[in-house]
Amino acid sequence: MDILAAGEPLLEFNTSTDAPGPVGAGTSFTVGHGGDTSNFCVAARRSGADTGYITRIGDDDFGASFLRLWEREGIATEHVVREPGGRTGIYFIARTPTESSFTYYRARSPASRLAPADIPAGAIARARLLHLSGITQAISTSACDAAFHAMRLARDNGTLVSYDPNIRPALWPAERARAVAWRSVELCDIALPNLDEGRLLTGLHDPDEVLAEFVRRGPSVVVLKMGDRGALLAHDGAVTRIAPHPVDPVDTTGAGDTFDGAFAARLLAGATPPEAAQYAAVAAALTTTGPGAVTPIPRREDVDAARRSQGADRPPPSASTPVR
Repeated sequence: MDILAAGEPLLEFNTSTDAPGPVGAGTSFTVGHGGDTSNFCVAARRSGADTGYITRIGDDDFGASFLRLWEREGIATEHVVREPGGRTGIYFIARTPTESSFTYYRARSPASRLAPADIPAGAIARARLLHLSGITQAISTSACDAAFHAMRLARDNGTLVSYDPNIRPALWPAERARAVAWRSVELCDIALPNLDEGRLLTGLHDPDEVLAEFVRRGPSVVVLKMGDRGALLAHDGAVTRIAPHPVDPVDTTGAGDTFDGAFAARLLAGATPPEAAQYAAVAAALTTTGPGAVTPIPRREDVDAARRSQGADRPPPSASTPVR
């Protein structure tokens, strides 16, 4: 197994009407799939990685829908627990011409009951990379414990750990979020924050200073995702600036998750960190060109074609800016 991820899947209800405004009578929704680590698995698989998922779902129709998704995508599910009587979590996306808003119904979901006993030690030891997210740590104490248990198993067995803080202030107190996120960054090999959460965690504003603070915490690779401003990559004592891929965005849901999965897949396939980050930036941009989290995630051939059309299939120049 190349990659294992652990976390929370959520069934997605995305507004399918073009009329802006709040959700109300007459609003129609398109049903899809979401959840940051599930999105990560799909993105990694579509970029060529052998991928498996660790989670808990209900034995309801929503849980069955996820099993069908993962089967179609070729994502291994032997470590998915189907909980009798459980209700798989859901969320709603409401969009206006300028922004998207999210409403979640996940309290007491099976995924929130993820615990250290659900973490397969042997599978983590055999994997090349384990991916975790701050959302998993935020949804319950037991899920947070499971995430840390998985990270320690990975470190004990030489399995790489990638971590996206994915800070959601509504889920937990800021002080706990900061403490948990920083400890996770210290335990990981690859940190994948976005600029907003990087600023929240560090108290700094300048992207280069934010990046440097993450590097100081110990990961060998840090990618600071900056949306339509591209990304900053710290690796081997230097910084590479990753240019954004130009698109006309429709829905940014899951773009960061797609970046993470695409980056991990290409890195494990032998790409250098700058090459993997450049590829991931294109993949993340393409996923914003359609609605929902999973449907627009591109496959490798789509990313490669987009890179060729922009002349971005050449490796980026070597970085010369030292990490301060």
